[in-house]
Order: sequence, then structure tokens, then C-alpha cells
Amino acid sequence: MAAVLLIDDDRTIRHLVSEAFAGSDIEVHAAKTADEGMALLDRHRPDAVLLDIMLSDTSGLDVFERIHGRDPKLPVIFITASDSSETAIQAMKLSAFDYLLKPLDLARVRQLVDQALQIRRLMNVPVEVPGGARSGVSGDQLVGRSTAMQEVYKGIGRVAEQDVTVLVHGESGTGKELVARAIYHHSARSRGPFLAVNCAAIPDTLLESELFGHEKGSFTGADSRRIGKFEQCSGGTLFLDEIGDMSPMVQSKMLRILQEKEFERLGSNQVLKADVRVIAATHCDLEKMVDEGKFRADLYYRLSAFTIRLPALRERAEDLLLLLEHFLEIYTRELKKDVQGISPEALDVLLQYRWPGNVRELQNVLKHALLQAAGPVLLADFFPPKLRQRDEAVDAAALGDTVDADVHAFIEQRLRADSNNLYAETVELIERMLVARVLREADGNQSKAAKILGITRGSLRNKIRSLGVSIDRMVKVDGDALEAEPASAE
Repeated sequence: MAAVLLIDDDRTIRHLVSEAFAGSDIEVHAAKTADEGMALLDRHRPDAVLLDIMLSDTSGLDVFERIHGRDPKLPVIFITASDSSETAIQAMKLSAFDYLLKPLDLARVRQLVDQALQIRRLMNVPVEVPGGARSGVSGDQLVGRSTAMQEVYKGIGRVAEQDVTVLVHGESGTGKELVARAIYHHSARSRGPFLAVNCAAIPDTLLESELFGHEKGSFTGADSRRIGKFEQCSGGTLFLDEIGDMSPMVQSKMLRILQEKEFERLGSNQVLKADVRVIAATHCDLEKMVDEGKFRADLYYRLSAFTIRLPALRERAEDLLLLLEHFLEIYTRELKKDVQGISPEALDVLLQYRWPGNVRELQNVLKHALLQAAGPVLLADFFPPKLRQRDEAVDAAALGDTVDADVHAFIEQRLRADSNNLYAETVELIERMLVARVLREADGNQSKAAKILGITRGSLRNKIRSLGVSIDRMVKVDGDALEAEPASAE
């Protein structure tokens, strides 16, 4: 159960906040003085604090300094009676999480507390990178031993302590936020705040305010001053997910803050400084968007000072068993299920599926299966029907994904080997894959395969010899077997 500490000398406020979370999984500990509040802080180790900025016995800022000294990552939400309070703004500059106005809007109280609890977890739960130093604290993990994931780990290690902007590129569900948090936890800013904003989830008209804040009256509905994420995150790290969805107007302000470390709230001429490290993520091809005029080239170059590419799950199939083991251990404990393993048929279903939703989809599928499970073994019937339904269209798409992944891996390998004949090598690889695939389709019948390819049988024989494709009871390419019927003697 999460715990929230409230320090306010107003008995009505203490009653309202306690009632707001009654019956929830959030426990409220209320204090009317600073000393009482600090005693409750030591006793209950809360996950967030609601703090009156004008206590009868002392200043809320002094109490904040005491709290911050004991736990610099503890989110503190100030309560103030004035929306123009310079004291509240000063508190935000000292890394307070946010502030609430009196009279309290309980819906807003619950919303801010929920956000603070989420941020508390992101800042406090470490992300373990294989091969790195273990913190000794159980946390989230990046899982995988494939070559592609090893490159991700190396990238995190190289850039974490360097105070530069990082761009994480990968499909949805690959774990971009985990990478961002790993960089944060291993950086010199790890004692500062970590905030995350999903640019795709916030309308364009509100994203500017979310990031940079606004003044009262700056637009319709702006009934009070709002502190943006760049002010909230001073001295810390801001993770901007799906940055490719950012509007041109916000892109221009982002460019300024990355170049000059300064910005203005919406509706204000006051220039504010920003000491914030930005980690951005996207599933979009930003270079293509730049060419199409949909994304600023200068902003792209600023964001991509260092780039980490997260592979899709289908590009690291060798990690699937590790991921299954990892998530099964977590979810059997979480869901209180006594599941000891996966049947061979169910495992085959999982290994054959292409996972378009990547690791996130794998997590959801395993949770679904565990909830369906009625014994110690996961059966194929426990998985969603889409995993078990394979038709020609699905197989064709899967083949295309496999070819893409194989070609990509080959190109990366040859680039690392400093090849000076990459074009010819890649063409030969694709030709070898094509010939082997058509021979398999033709059940090893060379006449039929030559007809499909649109070449003579003699040309096909030459290609079989030159490309290293052998035909017996299997169609083979350099030792990798592809199942086929016995080859025809034609």
C-alpha cells in the first residue's frame, strides 16, 4: 500500500484529504506541525508529501529543505492559498513536484498524488543492465543476451554519465522507457527528479503548457499559473516519449531549450533557465520525417547527439526464452499462480508468433494465459486465439519480417567488419535466400523452381552451385536447413 504524508495546520484540509483517499490503496498520515510531520516521515517512509506552504509554526520551505535533505527523490506537493505566490514558485525551483491551490479540488488532489506516486516509483526502482554493477535493490531489468541487446547495454554504459541528449529509437513496446530510466539511474543526475511525458498522449494545444507551463489567463481555461515539466524537473532528467508527434510550434521551443537552456512560460515574457537533461524516444523514422518537412532538421540533430536503437522482439528471437522465464517468474508471483512451466505445444506457438507488439505484447499474453491457467503447466489453449491462428497471409508477413531481420543483421555485421564490397555481398545474400525459398516452394523440383524464377533450368543450376545451395532431402543454404520434400530427379 502506498503512503502519503500530509502536513497542514488546517483541520479541514486534513479531513478533506483523508476522506479523498478513504477506501483506496493509499494510506494518508496527517500532521498539523512540522515536527510532527517529520516524525511521521521517519516512521512511515511515505511515497509522497502534501505540504502547506504557510504553516503556523514555520515556513513550508524550511520543512521542504528538511524533507529534501533526508530523501531528495521524495515528491513534495505544496498547498498554497494564492495562485500568484512567489513562495510557491520558489518551491518549484527547489525541485518540488507541484502545488495545489486552496480551496482544494479533490479530483486534482487525487490526480497529482497518483502522478507523484508513479514518479516516485520511476525514480526509486532501479533498472538493472546485464553486466553492470548491481545495486543490491530488486528492480526492473533489461533482459536479453542477443548481439542487438548487447549493443543497447554498451550504449547505455557509454552515455549514462555524459550529460548529453539521447535519442532512443524503437518500435512501440520494445522498452524505450526502461532504457531512459537505466540512463537516469546510472547518471550523475540520479539524485534529481525523473519525469516522463508521452507527447502522443497530450493534444498539441496542451503539450506546450505541459512542458513549459503557462500564466493565468494566457488562454481560455488557464485560470491559474501552471508550472511546466522543465521547471519541475530542474536538476534532473526529462523523458519525452514519442517526440515525433510533437507539433512544429513545440518543436521550435524545444530547439531553443536544447540550444540555449532557456524558455518562457506560455503568456509570459520572463526568460527562465532550464537545467534539465532530455532523453527522447520515438518509433518514427525521424530522418524520413525531416526529408518530408514534418520534423525540424536542426532539432533532430540536437536530439540525436547520441542514439540508441532498440531492436524489435522478432529481431532477437534468441532472447524469447529468457524473456518468458523472466516474466513467468514475476507474474506467477504477482498473480499467485502455481505454474511451473510451458507445454511443448504452447512453447512452439510462442516461438512461431511474430510479436508485432514486442515485449509489451508478450507481457500481456503471459498475464492472459496465467489467468486462464487451471494447472501447473501453460497449455496452448490458454493463449489468445490470434497466436494460434496461422494462415497464408500471416506466414507471408512473418517470412517478410524474417527476411528483413536477416538482411539487417547481415548488413550490420558486415559494416562492423569494415567490408568494402557490401553491395555485392548483400545482393548475393538476397539471391541465395530467394533461390532457397523458391526451391522449397517447388519441393526441390528444379524445373518448377526455374519457371517460378523466370530463368532457365541451366541458369538455376549455375546459381545453386555458385550460391552454395545444396539439394537432398532438405534445401540448405550454407549449412542452415530449410525443410523440403525429396528433390526431384528432373
